[in-house]
Amino acid sequence: MKQPKTLFYCTECGNETPKWAGRCPACGSWNTVVERPAPAKGKRDTRIIASSKACPVTELQDSGEIRFSTGMGELDRVLGGGAVKGSLVLVGGAPGIGKSTLMLQICGSLCGFSRVLYVSGEESQHQLKLRAQRLRVESENLLVLSETGVGEMLESVQQEKPDVLIVDSIQTLYNDSLDSPAGSVSQVKDCTMALMQLAKGSGITVFVIGHVNKEGSIAGPKVLEHMVDCVLYFEGDRHNFCRILRAAKNRFGATNEIGVFEMQDNGLTEVENPSKMLLSGRPESSPGACVTCVMEGARPILAEVQALVVSSAGGGSPRRASNGFDYNRAAMLLAVLEKRGGLKLSACDAYLNIIGGLWLDEPAADLAAVTALASSYLDRPVPGDLAAIGEVGLTGELRAVSQLSQRISEVRRLGFKRCLVPDHGGLEPEPGLQLLPVRNIGEAIRAALRPTE
Repeated sequence: MKQPKTLFYCTECGNETPKWAGRCPACGSWNTVVERPAPAKGKRDTRIIASSKACPVTELQDSGEIRFSTGMGELDRVLGGGAVKGSLVLVGGAPGIGKSTLMLQICGSLCGFSRVLYVSGEESQHQLKLRAQRLRVESENLLVLSETGVGEMLESVQQEKPDVLIVDSIQTLYNDSLDSPAGSVSQVKDCTMALMQLAKGSGITVFVIGHVNKEGSIAGPKVLEHMVDCVLYFEGDRHNFCRILRAAKNRFGATNEIGVFEMQDNGLTEVENPSKMLLSGRPESSPGACVTCVMEGARPILAEVQALVVSSAGGGSPRRASNGFDYNRAAMLLAVLEKRGGLKLSACDAYLNIIGGLWLDEPAADLAAVTALASSYLDRPVPGDLAAIGEVGLTGELRAVSQLSQRISEVRRLGFKRCLVPDHGGLEPEPGLQLLPVRNIGEAIRAALRPTE
């Protein structure tokens, strides 16, 4: 049978088909099937395949995970307590966000007890040397290689035998046995498979850097995220000082932890107290701002919710916008405020913003958002020593949230004197913190915006 000259593949899931289709038969995505040349036969496969045989699960040794610290506590927190030997970790983020800086910085600590090979397809060895000097990372155990061929990279791994391999980035690697260009779906899948077999067969811990596309997901097929052990996203505005590292997938730990970093001239600095940093520069006696406490894994973090409510100038549909807060939930809270709170917001433009680049995706921030919106609408400031924690229902009632005691303790530790909480009883009083239990948004607005004596 004659081999076809071209094949068609889906840019979303990587599924290959002999004919073009408007909709991918595998994942159902529309207009994602594109054409590429068929791979040539008879070329050498450069991947390392470890020899192994099947054995009963009862005969396997239960030695547990072999973890080691990366030298950065925030990264260890997101990884679940440290990196796991023989794991494949994918670090994604927008260009210029600090992915390469983070990976090169941890080399300074890793080289103290292991041998590290840093492979870059985007920078020359001289550029890597300059960046390492700026980050003060110098060690004989740090080997740098400027290479884009996966075969040459694997040969270098066999010669140098590193304990940790860092690849920057997966979109620049290519396998010469495939005719498709670097960064294509087939190349990304093949190179990632080679790295996975290297990690599992040789016990080398592999960190892979991947860029994101304009939709915010890691460039390449979605199957790439299923192949690796951990998927970390480095988020934040590159023009802002705050960077947030969160796990989207982790086979060795939880996915609800975050790490907070601050970008400085000499690299990334860990932020051990994110609440204090996120609340720095908070305006006093300014309407439209309220503080809440959210849980990021086991860590309570205080965040400032800002709102702006103005009369709609167009006379048509009012404008709604949110940054760091779910748009649909913000629209629901505006409707509840108008129906149950008596505020005529249907003729007003409303904007919600979360300071510091955080994304609040839990209901505990509802009460702070409602309080900030009411404060901006009534043009009455929320007291600077007051925080609000609680979920808002469609009837305007306040519902209890999880881990409320930990949130209240963090509020008190940061110097707040009063806290709005749902009136459900059972709370232990905190010394120096006055709890204001409220049952609905009407009581909450009156308690938060009443004139101070």
